[in-house]
Amino acid sequence: MTGTRKTVLLTMAVFALEPLPFGAWLALIPFVKEQLALNKAQLAIALLGMPVGVIPSLQVAGWLMSRVGPRRVLAVAFPVQVVVLCLPLLATGLASLFVTLVLYGCVVAMLQVGLNVYAGRLEKQRGLTVMSRCHGFWALGVMVGSLLIALMPSVPALLAVIYIGVPSAALGIWAALSLERLAGQEGGPAPPRRRLRALPIRLGFIAVCTLFVSMTEGAMSDWAAIYLAERLPEGATHAGIAVSIFAGFLALGRFLGDMGKVMLGVVTLARLALLCAVTGLLLLIVPLPLWTSYIGFALIGLGVSVGFPLGVSAAAGLDDTHEGPNIAVVSTVTMLGFLIGPPMIGSLAEIFTLRVGLAALLPGLLVGIWMARWLKPA
Repeated sequence: MTGTRKTVLLTMAVFALEPLPFGAWLALIPFVKEQLALNKAQLAIALLGMPVGVIPSLQVAGWLMSRVGPRRVLAVAFPVQVVVLCLPLLATGLASLFVTLVLYGCVVAMLQVGLNVYAGRLEKQRGLTVMSRCHGFWALGVMVGSLLIALMPSVPALLAVIYIGVPSAALGIWAALSLERLAGQEGGPAPPRRRLRALPIRLGFIAVCTLFVSMTEGAMSDWAAIYLAERLPEGATHAGIAVSIFAGFLALGRFLGDMGKVMLGVVTLARLALLCAVTGLLLLIVPLPLWTSYIGFALIGLGVSVGFPLGVSAAAGLDDTHEGPNIAVVSTVTMLGFLIGPPMIGSLAEIFTLRVGLAALLPGLLVGIWMARWLKPA
């Protein structure tokens, strides 16, 4: 096995291992909501804890990539994630759930920037196209994590997260430290700080485009199981399958994304994907038979699959000096969308219905179709 091939496989392994505990958490959200007797609006407030932790931490993470390197950051963050993710399951009310999710958001920021900076540099330094497939393995990790929860219905939630998190963390530490040291990865000087007005205008458009995609991805991750639970007969226990379908097709779209990027071009691929997301949302919003909602979850998963990988590659390609901070900017805005989407949907669902809340995502996706032209490499 060549050194480059080994590095690519290890990178994809790290992308797959990191979200396993996160997938478990997503499948357990309905359980936590019920255990704490939260309504949709209260759950929406609690879910804001993650963006509160993520947003400031992403900028720190961007700086750490140059000073420490993504390999070391990932090796430390993997076990910390497992410990911190157990805390929401020990929450006793809205306030404690919010605080624990803030802590989890801080760890997520380190993991996300570490993954994307390493994959972005790997693409540039080796002339590869791997970003979409890497994120496909990330989505696959979410799907497997949620499925494992569904396969352990009699196991207490806290133990289930530990059973999933500890082995994934151990393997993640090994995979992260086994990654090849790429040029400029560790122990280098931090890039010069830039003022807001010094940021490339194109970077702002890239970030906004990924924002609308990530709002839909975040909304489906947190609310798909609850949407299905409301439509299933009382007493049904398989609402978490909605997350699995969504994440599975999210992974499929990302596995095909690199090939689609070569065959169709960045702009066409992004616009076709977003049209799939719009169609899938309409299947959930319009009153239709229950079986159509499963198709809707699948289409939305395909539709939002390539937006963030294309955005990360576009940001990394803007220049060589500030690739880490550029990726951190896109990750910040994307994570903001991923995490503000769910509470926005929850607030609207509490006032109106969950269908109305999901409908609020449509304008952003339509704007994203127009803005996809900025994802084309400069």
